[in-house]
Amino acid sequence: MKVTGRHAWYAVAVYLGVALGVSIYTFVYAKGYSYLTNDPRACLNCHVMKEQYDGWVKAPHRNVAACNDCHTPHNLIGKFATKANNGFWHSYYFTTQTYAEPIRITARNRRIALNNCRSCHAAVTDAIDGIHQGSGRLDCLRCHQNVGH
Repeated sequence: MKVTGRHAWYAVAVYLGVALGVSIYTFVYAKGYSYLTNDPRACLNCHVMKEQYDGWVKAPHRNVAACNDCHTPHNLIGKFATKANNGFWHSYYFTTQTYAEPIRITARNRRIALNNCRSCHAAVTDAIDGIHQGSGRLDCLRCHQNVGH
């Protein structure tokens, strides 16, 4: 089959139409825009996150930290790169219903959360690390895994 200029334009139009439709679905119907905010209720867009949200509501960090404070890097590029990466994969797994239950944090996101723990609680973590010199940094989340939610 010979592809003409007209066919190429049709292909481009179909591609752009699909991209526009997916974007509208994601950002309007599925409330994807809320993921760009700092509102923890954005996590409720996916019903599988209700347990984590309810846990955060009851946790002591609720008064001092929202989701982004713990789950994204504390710099603009790192924050939005992480949100884009997580947003894509969260949407993918939720849409395809292929997420594991119970939900588990990825190794990358665990490192981000641990670095944020250490940043906010630097005085404590520096003192603890000083006592345990030579054994490397301790993993705060080993003992405090439920502190956030």
